[in-house]
Amino acid sequence: MSHSDEQLQSVLETLEECRRVLNACNSRESAELLSIVILDVRMKLKGIDSADLKALCDEMLRSAASEPHPPSKQTQDQPRRPLLRVVK
Repeated sequence: MSHSDEQLQSVLETLEECRRVLNACNSRESAELLSIVILDVRMKLKGIDSADLKALCDEMLRSAASEPHPPSKQTQDQPRRPLLRVVK
């Protein structure tokens, strides 16, 4: 593991701890935003670029669209959240 990877790993651990604290404090939106940052750092560590992530998301959306599931009682009671798009 290179020095920069070690630094990114340390940053990742700090970010994950911050997200846990935000979740514990019921700061859901802030924790979700931090999750995006965590994803970005993980992608850098694993050598995954935005095109790979987009291809994965597109395939997941195609799979979800081809296999519709009836909504559960829990999801019917909650408003649907918009899909998150990764833009670089």
